[in-house]
Amino acid sequence: MKPINLFIDREGELAYLNRLYAKKGKQLVILYGRRRVGKTELINHFSEGRKAIYFLADKRGTLSNAERFSGICAGYFKDVRPAVKNFDDALTYVKNHLGEEKLIIAIDEFSYLVEKDDGIPSVFQLVFDEILEGTNVFLILSGSSMSMMYKGALSYESPLYGRRSGDWMLKAMPFRDFRKFYPHLSFRELAMAYSVAGGIPAYAVHLSGRDIFDAVKLSILRKGEFLYSEPEVLLKEELREPSTYFAILEAMVSNAKLTDISNTARIPAKDMPKYLKVLEDLELVYRIIPVIERKSKKSLYFIKDNFFNFWFRFVYPKKSELESGHIDDVLKVIKRDFNSYVGRVFEQICREYLEQRKPVPFSRIGKWWGYSREGGERRVEEIDIVSIDESSKTILFGECKWQERVDAYSILNSLKEKAEKVSWYNEKRKEHFAVFAKSFVKKPEEKNCLFFDASDLEKWYLWKSKK
Repeated sequence: MKPINLFIDREGELAYLNRLYAKKGKQLVILYGRRRVGKTELINHFSEGRKAIYFLADKRGTLSNAERFSGICAGYFKDVRPAVKNFDDALTYVKNHLGEEKLIIAIDEFSYLVEKDDGIPSVFQLVFDEILEGTNVFLILSGSSMSMMYKGALSYESPLYGRRSGDWMLKAMPFRDFRKFYPHLSFRELAMAYSVAGGIPAYAVHLSGRDIFDAVKLSILRKGEFLYSEPEVLLKEELREPSTYFAILEAMVSNAKLTDISNTARIPAKDMPKYLKVLEDLELVYRIIPVIERKSKKSLYFIKDNFFNFWFRFVYPKKSELESGHIDDVLKVIKRDFNSYVGRVFEQICREYLEQRKPVPFSRIGKWWGYSREGGERRVEEIDIVSIDESSKTILFGECKWQERVDAYSILNSLKEKAEKVSWYNEKRKEHFAVFAKSFVKKPEEKNCLFFDASDLEKWYLWKSKK
């Protein structure tokens, strides 16, 4: 299942960069997003066929980086490297050799410079305000450390605040774009691959093998492979207390309520919000409330990144076995529990399908859950997908089953029973229902009821991938 394409669309991002590039005069663009999301590939793709200088910063400090940068600039101008002490010296050299030509200067991992030198934002303020004045330099500052990018370029306190022409946060690919990595896979195969790799291009590229389980065995479970310790590497590079975040993410595999995560991770509940906020900023965790509520204390937290979710569920708990070489034993556990794991990701895919196709109009879409009592026992009720439209008082209830030959009648009747417990314009609303499955025993024909199987979804996503 080796991917055919290594750069997938990013049409919105490219259009944005091209729009700014068409403007006259100097421009400053901030690109940021978590590691492996594809920032460097985007910069390289955007720069193709254009005059550009690309520089990847490291953590060795300002002088070392400024010297390396000036060396790259001298190579571009076919000149001798100048003596520099900072980036203002290096970019003064660039201006003196530039003339009126349009030049892209991309400084990747700008966050490393900020991390090692608090004065770097002020230096680049000087660069942009004075040194690059009168030029057509298109300056891109890109970084993976979210905290450092906020500190150095995006926050109101940063000297660069107000200078930028724009900023763009790169996010993980949706399922519709992930398909373009593997156009030869069926919808079923693709859903399984997406449940492991998620929307991070670097993870999709490194999965290789004849099928998903071969890919997992070869690229994730074998010690020394890129994906074997990827979450550990990322968390240790990004965070000051990686062990705390490890405990939280491991607890989230089986818990969604803050108090339950707190108890399992053995972290005081009062401290949890600050840790969860960091993980949300890193696009690793997301928080939801019931979709019919604007404000609620009934928050649930889930791991947002599919690869991290897979890794913390199946790999991290079995690290000792994997270190001892018992790969096949771990793979058996994965195969045994994989369908139930994919089921949660299938909900994401189905929700995205409704968002794109909109068979029923809505203004908000999400989940619903509540509590009821039967026989004195408290019972949790949950509906996988609920979309609402306030203006028309239209509501759709959806259930997702990653199973073959699903009894659509049974699922629909159960869904209707749960829908009665959702308090939202009960006497005035227009109700619709949707059931998703790999396949059905039979698709019913019933008013205001939609049934989608894998073949329906495949046709839609295949058509969308060609657009």
